[in-house]
Amino acid sequence: MKLVIAEKPSVAQSIAGVIGADEKKDGYLEGNGYLVSWCVGHLLELAQPEAYGEQYARWRYGDLPILPEEWKYEVPKDKKKQLDLLCRLMKDKRVDSVVCGTDAGREGELIFRLVYQYAGCSKPMERLWISSMEDAAIRDGFEHLRPGSDYDKLYDAAVCRAGADWLIGINATRLFSVLYHKTLTVGRVQTPTLKMLADRDAKITGFQKEKYHIVHIAGGGMEAASDRFPDPGEAESVKTACGGARAVCASIHREKKTEQPPKLYDLTTLQREANRLFGFTAKQTLDYAQTLYEKSLLTYPRTDSRFLSDDMEQTAAGIVTGIVPLLAFMEGAVFSAEIRRILNNAKVSDHHAIIPTAEFVKQGFSGLADSERKLLSLVCCKLLCAVAPAHEYEAVTAVFTCAGQEFTAKGKTVLAAGWKDIDRRFRASLKADADEDSETVKELPELAEGQVFEDVAASVTEHFTSPPKPYTEDTLLSAMERAGAEDMPDDAERKGLGTPATRASILEKLVQMGFVQRKGKQLLPTKDGINLAAVLPEALTSPALTAEWETRLSEIAKGEADPDEFMAGIEAQARDLVTAYSCISED
Repeated sequence: MKLVIAEKPSVAQSIAGVIGADEKKDGYLEGNGYLVSWCVGHLLELAQPEAYGEQYARWRYGDLPILPEEWKYEVPKDKKKQLDLLCRLMKDKRVDSVVCGTDAGREGELIFRLVYQYAGCSKPMERLWISSMEDAAIRDGFEHLRPGSDYDKLYDAAVCRAGADWLIGINATRLFSVLYHKTLTVGRVQTPTLKMLADRDAKITGFQKEKYHIVHIAGGGMEAASDRFPDPGEAESVKTACGGARAVCASIHREKKTEQPPKLYDLTTLQREANRLFGFTAKQTLDYAQTLYEKSLLTYPRTDSRFLSDDMEQTAAGIVTGIVPLLAFMEGAVFSAEIRRILNNAKVSDHHAIIPTAEFVKQGFSGLADSERKLLSLVCCKLLCAVAPAHEYEAVTAVFTCAGQEFTAKGKTVLAAGWKDIDRRFRASLKADADEDSETVKELPELAEGQVFEDVAASVTEHFTSPPKPYTEDTLLSAMERAGAEDMPDDAERKGLGTPATRASILEKLVQMGFVQRKGKQLLPTKDGINLAAVLPEALTSPALTAEWETRLSEIAKGEADPDEFMAGIEAQARDLVTAYSCISED
């Protein structure tokens, strides 16, 4: 008999339904040669410092750094019952092998392996690795179970990630809290993220706005504008010279341009667009996507790939055809789908891009909450845009001379709407707040070089330079994704701060701890947050550290780097930190 362990009860139920384990027991399901049970997230977590010695109950500089020789784990009280049950099932004489069915990624591997080791289990282990909770995907996953040992390196990377976060987080938090007599929580990803918010805030606060003027001329259907004039007097004299004068079209530049369709969603781009269009926080988007995944309507959300694997061509074609009738905004739209464009094996690591499932094609939107409905339509729209033809237009730039000054007019003519027609239809179907970035380039009248416009009207408008905008979750997620990218090799698997799966919880944590506040869609650092970012050393506030960690962790997962060497380096970092900051600097 096989024991299958999933990450959550809802996932366990979906798996049990497919493999025929339909008899309900207390905390597990049974049937057809299977027992199916579940974890509830992490059942074991790294113990607090006190577990390594009672002296650590008090926070003292003299006890730092704390460097455990052997990691200890503790069981959260509310999870003890489920952990005991899993241990019992693993020891059950009927069970001859165990299937790891937790989420297919670094953290899922850690959640399962810690339980397997805690139970002292040595029964053969297999891995279920799937990207979709649809029946067909689960069946296929069970037909192709892999030996658990294939994922040993992924587990090594997960243990290193958890240990490194503990070593830097615990030691830096205690160190700076003791120095400043105030609890200052430090984290490898949250601290550089906070620093980005504080830096942006400083730029906004210190911004000096400057006034400038633009002169406009108009006549015979033509409108054009000058460059900026800082001096209002100069702008006025140009206006006076041009009023009633003649303007001549000096040059026209026409250029055909093509905008390729967007790629499919990975988690970060989905979180960004859902924030921009619907105001969802990154965590809300992840929660809604996870629920839709568990309902088999969406593929696995915690992905950093924006392509599908080559063998998904038929599936994807079927889904594209199937979702068009379900979307009211596609009524009357005509397009031919190019599925090949979204396939690329080389760009799919653990999981492919996020798309709706064949189950969704069957069920449609019925019975879904408004937020889930919105997120699903967004994913559907992206899939259709990604396989639609390119958007083609002609960009026109005309330069006019008038009274010795140059004026420019820009316009565009759409030659083939392509994917932008689908995008426009979708945005039009949303209520108001989605149109921030709609384009405002107008069509120009027919123009010819040397064409003369007599007696033009002239006017002046006044403008101010604007400060950088505060971060929203959309722009901050984008900045986190790119942070430190210039310090990383081109082929680094995970660039930037955090992973697609952890960024949302980092933002929530900063808000909960009072270092960041939400104001509408904006994220602003609080006074405490600004002060914390100011007192911490660059080694902790620079994204380079975490960018380097993520590169090393993905090398460990591929078997290209040594976990012990990595951890030795982290311990050295913790020691250096404590030595370097033994007292508060004067400034």
